[in-house]
Amino acid sequence: MPRHYLDFEQPIADLESKIDELSLLSESAGAGDFEAELTALRERAAGLRREAYASLDPWRKTQVARHPDRPHASDYIAGLIDDYTELHGDRRFGEDSAIIGGLGRFRGAPVVVMGHEKGRDTQSRLKHNFGLARPEGFRKAVRLMDLADRFGLPVLSFVDTSGAYPGAVSEERGVAEAIARSTERGLTLGVPMIATVTGEGGSGGALALAAANRVLILEHAVYSVISPEGCAGIIWRDRAKAPEAAAAMKITAQDLIGFGVVDRIVPEPEGGAHADPAAAVAAVGDALAEELAALEPLHAETLRRGRADRFLRIGAES
Repeated sequence: MPRHYLDFEQPIADLESKIDELSLLSESAGAGDFEAELTALRERAAGLRREAYASLDPWRKTQVARHPDRPHASDYIAGLIDDYTELHGDRRFGEDSAIIGGLGRFRGAPVVVMGHEKGRDTQSRLKHNFGLARPEGFRKAVRLMDLADRFGLPVLSFVDTSGAYPGAVSEERGVAEAIARSTERGLTLGVPMIATVTGEGGSGGALALAAANRVLILEHAVYSVISPEGCAGIIWRDRAKAPEAAAAMKITAQDLIGFGVVDRIVPEPEGGAHADPAAAVAAVGDALAEELAALEPLHAETLRRGRADRFLRIGAES
């Protein structure tokens, strides 16, 4: 499978290309002939990656958050949820695969799980509409949350979208109302809800699945009311100024935790979640288990009041 390199990773890409070439030469020449050189090159590549990811600016973090090889909702569900049964449709219009979800067990306990799914290749991206949900996707999320409330099951959601689908059919079917209903349902749940921003959390399309008791975010994920390109287009009428917009908007995990928009940063493997998806999924699972253990003993009204207080505190002066 070909590796995808971001612009700032080009020195790493060049070095790893040399490593691949030397590895092939070593195989043909005889085992161990170039082992010392390969070890030195691998250590140098690891150092470059460590250095690059230790000093990411907001625009580069946005690029990492959008990396096509980052784990998606389907990967977290496959890695963390046993006995998973996917549910389809909103019982009003139809199925929207941009949001997936269903019932399963998280570390032995029954849960409702849902999340944005972007897809991997051309076919799956078209099927999932690149993670851009239409109204029926958000209404499916409401249906899942209704089931959770009815049967007393915690809700785990995975947020990764640039926003809701902005097309005419989406507006005609009431996307703004659907987003509002999904957000409202999250706020009124009598069961624990934990949202994890795994990549790009964009606009109301992200918030619709993140009106939770606890909002976690991966180390290199971003969460914002609009994309940096959209902000640059509005403020400067120049989408090329997206890097400046990303810095001004304070969209990184490190900025957001200071504002109280998110509650916990989940560390990523060296080189980002896409470098070691299994480790990223495991780290999220451990964080979810800790947060769920703290929330599960709480009474329904305590959960609702705490959730409301959490969102009302955002932006308030200390």
